[in-house]
Amino acid sequence: MINITTAATEKVKAVLEQEKANLPQGGLRIYVQGGGCSGFQYGMVLDEVTEGDEVFEKDGIKVIVDPMSMRYLEGAEVDYKEDLMGGGFAIKNPNATSTCGCGHSFQAGSEGGGADAGHGHQH
Repeated sequence: MINITTAATEKVKAVLEQEKANLPQGGLRIYVQGGGCSGFQYGMVLDEVTEGDEVFEKDGIKVIVDPMSMRYLEGAEVDYKEDLMGGGFAIKNPNATSTCGCGHSFQAGSEGGGADAGHGHQH
C-alpha cells in the first residue's frame, strides 16, 4: 500500500477535474523506472487503469501502480509541498537504501553498489 497525504490528494483532484474530458476514469499513476542518478527514478502521471495494474482509492482518487513498480513503492508516502520555488510532489520511500538530493531518484537494496557521491543530475 502507498500512503498519500491529504495535500497530495487535493492537488491530484484539482488536476483530474481539469482533465475530466480526456480521462473520465483517470487516476494518478505512480511508477518506478530505471535511470536517474541513483539507479531508479520515480514518475507520476495522470492515466487510465490498464490490465494488471494495482488500483486503490484514497480520498476519492484512484492511485494506479503497475506490479513491477509496486515492489519498490510498498509503504512509500507521496506528499505535495508548496514553497517559494513553486510546488511539487515528493516520495518518501522506506525501501530506498540511498536517495538523491533531488528526491526523484533512489537506489534499492537489492541492486548492490554504493551511492555515487560525485554524480551529475540528468533531470
